[in-house]
Amino acid sequence: MRALKYMGWITGCSVFTAFISIIWQAFLSLQALNKTTVLLTGLLAIESEVKRSGLEPAPKVAVGYGACTDLQINATEFLDTYYRQRMPSVSPDFAANEVSNEHELLQSFVYYFKNGAAAERVVGNSTLFKQLISYAKQLDKERIHWYMGGNAPLMAVRFVMEGADVLLGAHMSKKLRPLLPKEISLAGDEIDEDDIHLILEYKAGDRWGPYEAPRANRYILHNDKNNPHLRSVEQLTDALKQYHPQLLVVSGLQMMDMFKFSPGVREARLNQVKQQLINQPRDTLQHFEFASYVELELLQKLRQLVLPYVDSLGMNEQELSNLREVQQHGSTTQATDWNPRLAHTLDQMREVFISLAEDYHSQRQADSQRRLISRIHVHTLAYQAILTIANSKWKNTRAAAAKAALTAHRYVCKSQFVNPESVLLVLDDSFATSAQKQAPRMRMSAANPVPCWQEYIQFGPSRQRIEVEICVAPVLVCRVAKKTAGAGDNISASGLVAQL
Repeated sequence: MRALKYMGWITGCSVFTAFISIIWQAFLSLQALNKTTVLLTGLLAIESEVKRSGLEPAPKVAVGYGACTDLQINATEFLDTYYRQRMPSVSPDFAANEVSNEHELLQSFVYYFKNGAAAERVVGNSTLFKQLISYAKQLDKERIHWYMGGNAPLMAVRFVMEGADVLLGAHMSKKLRPLLPKEISLAGDEIDEDDIHLILEYKAGDRWGPYEAPRANRYILHNDKNNPHLRSVEQLTDALKQYHPQLLVVSGLQMMDMFKFSPGVREARLNQVKQQLINQPRDTLQHFEFASYVELELLQKLRQLVLPYVDSLGMNEQELSNLREVQQHGSTTQATDWNPRLAHTLDQMREVFISLAEDYHSQRQADSQRRLISRIHVHTLAYQAILTIANSKWKNTRAAAAKAALTAHRYVCKSQFVNPESVLLVLDDSFATSAQKQAPRMRMSAANPVPCWQEYIQFGPSRQRIEVEICVAPVLVCRVAKKTAGAGDNISASGLVAQL
C-alpha cells in the first residue's frame, strides 16, 4: 500500500514538473515573441526614415553584367531521385574547385551542405550538366521553379522596387526579356538562348544520408557559355556616356571562375571592366558585389584590375573570409563558419579595409584613377554590418543596415509582411565590437535596435588614421526559408539604395 502511495506521489510530482516545464517554455516563447516584436518595430521605424517623397528625383543606378535562367529545386529531393535513394560514398571534407563528374558533384555538394555554406560551381562536363538539367525538367512541375537569374538582373529589379531609375548591362533572349520590369533600361544584345543555372536549395535541418544542413542555403551549378565573356560590357559603357548614374554596380564576375579561356582573353575582358570604371566621373559611386570564388588567379586579377577602382564592396561571411585570406596569405578558403561571431566579422572587415587603404596610399601617385574604399557591407544569416568612412558620400548607414536586415527576411520568406512568429533571432542582445581584449560592447534595445559607433582605423607604417562609422542590424531570420538564391543580391542592393 505504501509502495502504491509512493508511486502515486512520484507520478503526481512528474505531472506537476511537466506542467511547470510547459508553463516555463510558454513564458520563454512569449518573452522571445515580445523581444522580436520590439526589434521589428524599431527596424521598421528606422527603415521609414529614408523613404523618398514623390518630389525627389529617383537615384540613377547602372548595373552589370549578364543574366541567366534559374531552375530551382529542393536539393535533397533532387539528389534522392537522381541517385534513386542510394547514397554514394564520398568524402565530406573536401570540395573540388570544378565539377567534372558525378563523384565530384556529390563530394562538393556534401561539403558545402554539411557546412551550411552557399557555393557556386562550374560544371566543366557539358554532358553531365545537360543530363542534370534534363532530369530536373522531367520532375513534377510542382517541384521545380523557373526564375530570371543573374546577380545584375536581380540587383536591378531590387533597385527599381526601391524607387531607383535603373540601367542594366546584360544579354537576354526574347524568352527572358519579358520577365524584366519595363522600367529597367537594357544595354545588351538579344541572344538565342540564355544560360541556365541549376539552384539546389535546402532548408535548415534537411538531411541527406548522414549529413544535416545547419542552416538554409543553396548550391548552384552552371555551365555558362555567354556570361563568362561579359559580352555586355561595351554596350553598357556606351550607354553610360548618356546615362550619368549616381551609382555603378559591377557584379557577375564569378562566371569567369574556372572557365577555360584562350590565353589572354580573360585579362582583356577584365581590362574592359577596369576601363569602364576609370572612365566614370569621380562623383559616380562604384560598387563591386562579391560572390563565390575559388580560383586564386582570378581573385588576384580582381585585386589588380577591379578593387582599386571601386568605392564599395558587398559580400557574405564566406566571401569576406576568402578575400581576407587572399590579401594576407595569397590563398583561398572553402567553407568557413556559417554563423561567425560578430566580433570576428568586424575584425575581418577592418583587416580588409586596412589592406585596401594601404594599397591605395602606396599606389595613388603612380595611378591617380585609384579610389579609396569607403564602404564595406557584410551580410550574414544573423546580422548586417556596414562600415563607411565618416563624412563620406555614403549617408544613412544606420537606415541602410535596418533596410538590409528587413530585406533579408522578406526575400527569404517571400513575404513583404514580417510576422514575428515566423522569426528566429540568432544575434545576442549585446556583442563585443572586436575580439581584442577589453573591446567595447554594444547592446541592442528597443531604443537602439541598430547600434552604430565611430572609431579610428590605423594603417600603414606611419599609422595614418581614418575615422569610420560602423552600424550593425540584427536579421529577423526566416524560420522556414522559401528561397535563398539571390538573397545576397537583394540585401546588398537594398542597403546601397538607402545610402544614395
